[in-house]
Amino acid sequence: MGRPSLLKPSLWLTGFLLCIAPLTVSSQYTDVINSNRPGFSVSAYAVGKDVIQAELGLAYEKQDHSGLNTTSGIFGADLALRYGFFLEQLEVIWEGTFQNQNITFENFGLEESRTDFAQNRLGLKFLIFDPFKDPERNKPNLYSWRANNKFQFRNLLPAISIYGGANFTLGDNPFYPGDPVVSPRAMVATQSRLTPRMVLITNIAYDRIGTDFPELSYVISVSHAFRNPKWSVFVENQGIDSDRYSDLLLRSGIAHLFGEYFQADFSLGANFKNSPSRIFFTTGVSYRLDYHQDLKPIQEQKALSKGGLFRKNPNKKNRKAKKKGRKTGAEDVDLSPSKRQLRKLKRNGDS
Repeated sequence: MGRPSLLKPSLWLTGFLLCIAPLTVSSQYTDVINSNRPGFSVSAYAVGKDVIQAELGLAYEKQDHSGLNTTSGIFGADLALRYGFFLEQLEVIWEGTFQNQNITFENFGLEESRTDFAQNRLGLKFLIFDPFKDPERNKPNLYSWRANNKFQFRNLLPAISIYGGANFTLGDNPFYPGDPVVSPRAMVATQSRLTPRMVLITNIAYDRIGTDFPELSYVISVSHAFRNPKWSVFVENQGIDSDRYSDLLLRSGIAHLFGEYFQADFSLGANFKNSPSRIFFTTGVSYRLDYHQDLKPIQEQKALSKGGLFRKNPNKKNRKAKKKGRKTGAEDVDLSPSKRQLRKLKRNGDS
């Protein structure tokens, strides 16, 4: 059976090296939850230091394989746990998908059930370049609404992060027979803010490195927020190239923000072949615990140390100056006459 043709490994490697060339470090913590759901794409930005985030989903998929004459129904649950630590740009991510697949072999009238982790991996993601670190770039145009909201080519310059981790295949996993217990995974994630309401995310990953069935994949995702920013939609394309399984998939969905820390979503998708054909639906929620503390810029910290939080009591300083002035005679002297002097002048005037 044929499989979709993706980029050659040499081109993937060239693209990877071009992406990791910049080494400027920055971060972009947001007050509102930043979830990777409902799509499969991964944001370039970390959740922020001391932020704990959970992203939970439920899924159902229908598969029909024309070559093997099989039909399948798949129920699954996926969970991603993200934690920002040590640096604003760094986060650790655990991603797990546990599913049950019931397969019917139409030619033989047999049924088979497979249950295990279809995904179980742990990794670190680090932001290496952020085009929005420059405050001059983020200044709004005070004279033109259109200038602030239109597409500009400079907005294509993406934030870039790199990811390194590993897959864990425990026990006799029916979805990955023969795979080792641990296999490495590497990825580059980019994110461009095309307009204030539209974001482009791309991921390029090399997965299950060193196994008999390594996997190259890409994800391209575009999301758009409505005028009511609590609602957003996305469209996503994913390509997978492996000797075990190759495909091209398309997804779309919607997300609703119920608060700064809580989001719900729904999506659906399908592929472009019949070996097997796939139709799937997902729904889920994202929630975060925010213990993030803003760090003041170095310039502001210096200013505070000189005249702010660490400044000496000015009243105490004034009292010292007055006391010193009395001793040296440098303090201003009250030259107005006293009451005793006024009475003496009056008596002299009467005489």
